[in-house]
Amino acid sequence: MIEQYVWDLQEIDERQVAVVGGKGAHLGGLSRIEGIRVPGGFCVTTDAFRRIMAEAPSIDDRLDQLSRVNPDDREAIRTLSAQIRRTIEGIAIPGDLAAAITRALDRLGEQAAYAVRSSATAEDLPTASFAGQQDTYLNVVGPTAVLQHVSRCWASLFTERAVTYRRRNGIDHRTVHMAVVVQQMVFPHASGILFTADPVTGNRKDATVDAGFGLGEALVSGLVNPDVFTVRHGEVVDRAIAAKQRAVHALPAGGTQEVAIEAQRQEQPALTDAQVVRLVQLGRRIEAHFGRPQDIEWCLVDDGFQIVQSRPITTLFPVPETGDQENHVYVSVGHGQMMTDPMKPLGLSMWQLTAMVPMHEAGGRLFVDVTRRLASPASRAGLLDVMGRNDPLIRDALETVLDRDDFVPSLPDAGPGGPPAGGAPAPIETDPAVVTELIERSQASIAALERDIRTKTGPALFDFLLEAFEEHKRVLSDPLNLQAIMAGMEATWWLNDKLQEWLGEKNAADTLTLSAPDNITSEMGLALLDIADVIRPQLEVVAFLQGVEDAEYAEGTAFLDELAKLAGGTEARNAIEAYLDRYGMRCVGEIDITRPRWRERPTTLVPVILDNVRNFEPGAAERRFEQGRQKALKKEQDVLSRLRALPDGDRKADEAKRMIDRVRTFIGYREYPKYGIVSRYFVYKQALMEEAERLVQAGVLPGKEDIFSLTFQELHDVVRSHRVDDQLIQQRKDAFRSYHALTPPRVLTSDGEALTGAYRRDDVPAGALIGLPVSAGTIEGRARVILDMAEADLEAGDILVTTFTDPSWSPLFVGAAGLVTEVGGLMTHGAVIAREYGLPAVVGVEQATRLIRDGQRIRVHGTDGYVEILP
Repeated sequence: MIEQYVWDLQEIDERQVAVVGGKGAHLGGLSRIEGIRVPGGFCVTTDAFRRIMAEAPSIDDRLDQLSRVNPDDREAIRTLSAQIRRTIEGIAIPGDLAAAITRALDRLGEQAAYAVRSSATAEDLPTASFAGQQDTYLNVVGPTAVLQHVSRCWASLFTERAVTYRRRNGIDHRTVHMAVVVQQMVFPHASGILFTADPVTGNRKDATVDAGFGLGEALVSGLVNPDVFTVRHGEVVDRAIAAKQRAVHALPAGGTQEVAIEAQRQEQPALTDAQVVRLVQLGRRIEAHFGRPQDIEWCLVDDGFQIVQSRPITTLFPVPETGDQENHVYVSVGHGQMMTDPMKPLGLSMWQLTAMVPMHEAGGRLFVDVTRRLASPASRAGLLDVMGRNDPLIRDALETVLDRDDFVPSLPDAGPGGPPAGGAPAPIETDPAVVTELIERSQASIAALERDIRTKTGPALFDFLLEAFEEHKRVLSDPLNLQAIMAGMEATWWLNDKLQEWLGEKNAADTLTLSAPDNITSEMGLALLDIADVIRPQLEVVAFLQGVEDAEYAEGTAFLDELAKLAGGTEARNAIEAYLDRYGMRCVGEIDITRPRWRERPTTLVPVILDNVRNFEPGAAERRFEQGRQKALKKEQDVLSRLRALPDGDRKADEAKRMIDRVRTFIGYREYPKYGIVSRYFVYKQALMEEAERLVQAGVLPGKEDIFSLTFQELHDVVRSHRVDDQLIQQRKDAFRSYHALTPPRVLTSDGEALTGAYRRDDVPAGALIGLPVSAGTIEGRARVILDMAEADLEAGDILVTTFTDPSWSPLFVGAAGLVTEVGGLMTHGAVIAREYGLPAVVGVEQATRLIRDGQRIRVHGTDGYVEILP
């Protein structure tokens, strides 16, 4: 059948990506929008491409080779892709296919010049635009040239850049097919790109227009700087007119050429303000049709706009859905919880159901709406104070929003903002028995949960869990729990503020908190040193563990069973099992219940254990703790002695002593509530995984982990009905993959503006990377950029550089000399443990893992909050 190879644009819409590719489908959709003009044309379908590919069986072999090549082996990719392109371009287009294309050209009329454009099935997608990965040819004149350029478009599926892009995005070359769009050529006075949301700030209210003279190729190729206009609420609010010295024009015989623009026109705007506003109005119509912000290529012909492409802007961070038109300001939960990776739907919904405040989801991350707290002056002051102490970047971002007088509404203090954020609870006595009692309460509550959940299955399990979530929140909101947490934090702030004022010493509390008692997270790191002591003398066990790193023991405890068969292996296994009994509920990204726990994947700990075997002597855990305790005691004596020498020194020393006792009593407990939360999460997860197993056995789900792509309520419904929407699960998996490419902002507005904040400091050396000082001291050493704890490989003196560290990373801190993270605050877990171990640490260093290369020597200034990259 001939006609299957060619479809008119008017016959196409967005649903036909598999037939006409992403660009063709979008152009078909555009041509159906009222008031939108699209140059006439047709698509040569993917069936034609498949037919051509079938003509050359040798391509299959090369595709096999290509799929095995390392994405970083540019030479191999260049060679293989060039061979495939030459083969495709050398295949003669069969007569019936060529005739179908020629007839379609005849139907377009007398027009003899065309744009021939690649349209792959994996491009212009909501999750990956593939912009510029395949080829477009302008001003192609005559049927023979069109046929030749159709072949070139097919071949361009295998340009080096396209092949590399697919490999890096995990897309199989065989699953992508190429259609070709052939359109009447337009010869514009001006052309350019319209973004219906600001591509830099993310603001959905701002549209930006890039414009230049002639064909858009001049802008795309970087030949000229464009005029840039910003439009908000139907008005041009900003413009920058560039000197446009060159343009690209079409040649009568075909092809294009650069031409010089006469001097008097160079600084004239390519569009009038009225034209810019009219163009943005068209863009808003297109955006409404596709349901998301668009990146639109346009041409101005005889004072009328023609649209030649529209694709989603894939780099924008999504905005939480509220269902209202009010302004909202959101603060990232992940930056406070030290987990900025995307979470799966079950993880998101479980955290929402157990959180103390309402949370909103966007881009696989959670946010808290702080608009009402910002609106009331009293609650605003409290919120900014707490945010500023913990993460100055969040405070700065919030202040940036507040500087826009019209964005956050102003409410009276008695309004619905509630009590000031971070308002201190009633004080409690400095009594270690308080901490003991709180830990016992938490343990009793978890033991009751473990006992009562055992008999629950099916819908009854979900009813039980909803009640358990209320108990979960009751434990967290226990006034004594909040008082103990705040007591440690406030004592730290008091000591740092007063000792700087009285003694001129920065961050003195960092040393005073060394080896504080009852810190479950620091104990967890030291306990792995004790395991290393058990394993170190057993050479057979050490050799086995070195092999485990490469062997297939990803899930379960199979490697522990093997371990017990070796000489000395039983003791090693028992030590690891005891550790897992106490800490096995932890893992990287532990706020997401779907992440594999150490108990489920104990091999995660093997690299850290081996580092400890190699880098430490026996008895290191006890020595480290005692050294820290002695250092803190010596610091206390030094501080008190210097204070007593000051005017009114006895009073100052007495106050400082009370606060030192207070911080040492309570700061360790700061880590326990998170341990309690994660302990409860593991109990929930085990019950849900047993339910998932029953669904798999019943044929409802193909795999247990499919439940991770459902919310808690959706999973409840599946368990009740024994019916599942397979398409929904697949959509959720695709969306989760796409969320990894998004960087979550610290602060996000309902307009979509993403704000990261700035430190606004001028007291650091030129070229230094600025961050937040959270653990005093200066250290110089080799940077180890580690993004996955399971790939840790630290030597003595190395400085750990990573994106974020939740409590599960603390075993690595034991072997590190310093710490640098991209995310973190003064009281986040990584900062607390760095102080506990006495590691100089700077957190909140934007793009640290990109700006610091693995193996570089760096100097970490933990007292002053910056990092120097050394020559």
